[in-house]
Amino acid sequence: MNQAKQLVYTQRKFFNTGKTKQVQYRIQALKDLRQGIEKYQQRILDALRADLNKSEAEGYGSEIRIVLGELDHALEHLRDWAAPRTVPTSSVMPDAVSTIYPEPYGVALIIAPWNYPFQLAFGPLIGAIAAGNCAVIKPSELTPATSRLIYDLIQEVYPEEYIAVREGEVETSTALLNEKFDYIFFTGSTGVGRIVMKAAAEHLTPVTLELGGKSPAIVHHDADLQRAAQRLVRGKFLNAGQTCVAPDYLLVHEQVYDQLMEQIQAEVHDKFGDDVMQNADFPHIVNTRNFDRLASFLAGEKSGDCAS
Repeated sequence: MNQAKQLVYTQRKFFNTGKTKQVQYRIQALKDLRQGIEKYQQRILDALRADLNKSEAEGYGSEIRIVLGELDHALEHLRDWAAPRTVPTSSVMPDAVSTIYPEPYGVALIIAPWNYPFQLAFGPLIGAIAAGNCAVIKPSELTPATSRLIYDLIQEVYPEEYIAVREGEVETSTALLNEKFDYIFFTGSTGVGRIVMKAAAEHLTPVTLELGGKSPAIVHHDADLQRAAQRLVRGKFLNAGQTCVAPDYLLVHEQVYDQLMEQIQAEVHDKFGDDVMQNADFPHIVNTRNFDRLASFLAGEKSGDCAS
């Protein structure tokens, strides 16, 4: 039995004991996770700096704080989410009562991306734990410091038969996807999303795909241009633009186009200085291949041009 198959077998055996269905067990597991994150907070920030050059302020605000907020929300509402609830019954069965009993899926696979490598691993994990599942996390190999941090944190907080981490490159993901999971949560590109869905279809496994898309921003002639520029720059420059919902392009009323461009340039200068390359806290593109891909988009363009 290969390692991936053995892990899924071990977790499913543990799930079948019924422990994870106990609401108090889930609550304690979430509390343990919160304590683990608090204990590892500085190491999390150091890992994000090493992988993406995120400052401590950006690392905490865009990754740790969001996860802690989700944890608190889950702890506040978990008992209500897990409770049976009565719903209307069809008139064709007038003497019946209909009740929904929330049930966990079983063993979940979480494949995390590199752009928010901590947040987008632990956000889905919180949902999996709150719902009563076991889970396997596959961190991104493109952020090795965060991947190792996730492995160490999870190994300290949970037994592997409950929550486990598998590090590695494409071969590791492929081996995991060959196994029958009960739910798969994937965050990443459309291309890899197709691979994940195809693999899940072999086992009729339900999937959540959080993929990239287009995010236009519309600026009309009556907009507050200074505020618009502040929001656009904040949204686009966060994590050096490596955010799935960062503004991709602008649709600007012609009457205010020139003014908006001036406001955006002023905002960039105010926040990042004359040369962003000299800003020690500006995040890095995750690797050379992605940097070169982005640079290629600018080939032949100049300030003020519109890409076709």
